[in-house]
Amino acid sequence: MPNLGRRTLLSATAGMAGALLTSGTRTLARELPVTNSEPTFRYCLNTSTIRGQKLGLVEEIELAAKAGYQAIEPWVREIDEYVAHGGTLKELNKRIRDHGLTVESAIAFFPWVVDDQTQRDQAMIEAKRNMDMLAELGCPRVAAPPIGATQQSNLDLQAAGRRYRRLLELGEQTGVVPQLEVWGHSQSLSRLSEALYVAAEAQHPRACLLLDIYHLHRGGSDFEGLRLVSGHAMHVMHVNDYPASAEREKLTDADRVYPGDGVAPLTDIFRTLRERGFRGFLSLELFNRSYWQQDALTVLKTGLAKTRAAVEKSE
Repeated sequence: MPNLGRRTLLSATAGMAGALLTSGTRTLARELPVTNSEPTFRYCLNTSTIRGQKLGLVEEIELAAKAGYQAIEPWVREIDEYVAHGGTLKELNKRIRDHGLTVESAIAFFPWVVDDQTQRDQAMIEAKRNMDMLAELGCPRVAAPPIGATQQSNLDLQAAGRRYRRLLELGEQTGVVPQLEVWGHSQSLSRLSEALYVAAEAQHPRACLLLDIYHLHRGGSDFEGLRLVSGHAMHVMHVNDYPASAEREKLTDADRVYPGDGVAPLTDIFRTLRERGFRGFLSLELFNRSYWQQDALTVLKTGLAKTRAAVEKSE
């Protein structure tokens, strides 16, 4: 099967992405109508936001609850560290629930999309280990970014679709859904159009996207493309903002700022998500080094307040 160029991809995506789009959105919008009294979005903390404080997962959970978040999105390596230091998943699950939180997603890195079959087979072993662990925490989702293919510009997107389907089938066995993640700095799966194509090519009812405001901008995707994504095909969205001071191609994760402190069209983004039937979690994901030098609870409270304020402007 020939590799698709970007122009071919963009024209094909409009016809291929139907598995994710309109019909699912109509159904979801009918089942979950938006009213003035209904909170459209819920709020989650990606623990990278306070990674630099080096607190450990236990304290991060306590602070997330104290700051007012409803859920957390930890990194698998944090969970591994917790277990390596004598903790159990049962204890961790209880600790999270006792603080009134849920685990809605997790960040993991297994090279599921690479061309090398041996690497992919090993990735599936690691993916199953991650998913089994997350299932014990009641976490229904895990990120599936294009790790291992970030330097590859000729990735066969139809092959990527088949590989994503294999990952989704593993998710059916474990109860944890892999979310196809866009990485703006990557040379593959850096654009929304590519992710839509791969997700549609997977031909699987649980195919879904994990999008990020920073990554969409960094990869050159216009936010108008969000109008093509059904809320049924998104469960978590990473929220942040980016400054006007740097060229798009030169932005790094460390440039992310609080929602509302940059130039992202957040009002339009949140309105579009609402219109498309998104009822999931907005997960604050930052890597700002200056925030890492500050009091962690202050950072978490500030991030949540600014995210809520940006959402309110869109209502």
